[in-house]
Amino acid sequence: MVKSFQGVKMAEPKKAPIPQILVKEYMSKSLTTFKPDDTIDQVMEVLTKKKISGGPVIDASGALIGIISEVDCLKEIIKGKYTNTPKFPAKVSEHMSSDVLTLSPDLSIFDAASQFLEHKIRRFPVMKDGKLLGQISLSDVIRAFPTMKHTTW
Repeated sequence: MVKSFQGVKMAEPKKAPIPQILVKEYMSKSLTTFKPDDTIDQVMEVLTKKKISGGPVIDASGALIGIISEVDCLKEIIKGKYTNTPKFPAKVSEHMSSDVLTLSPDLSIFDAASQFLEHKIRRFPVMKDGKLLGQISLSDVIRAFPTMKHTTW
């Protein structure tokens, strides 16, 4: 009878999961928000002063009801040109986008980048359990990529 001895086999060490960079690591948490009754004049003043291109619109209870952007403000500016009105008294609720797409804070930055490409928009509110946690913009996503290493790529 022939016996075979291969020796003790070492168990392969379990590879740690590759850490992903998540939306919550790059999203803006201190948001500039707008109310549906704010005027476009007020919005343009805030956008200019804070050097931002838009923000979430929330109701009195703090629930997200829309997004207002520079593009939305342009609608009122064009209307003002035709009516020869240098003021823009229209309400945010008249021009905001109310069909709002949101992202989860636990979404990978790669998946967020795909959403930006697919929907061709500049910002997503970040929501969890129906609560507005922050906002991630296209520039936030771009800012994340130079910090990546081969282990997070």
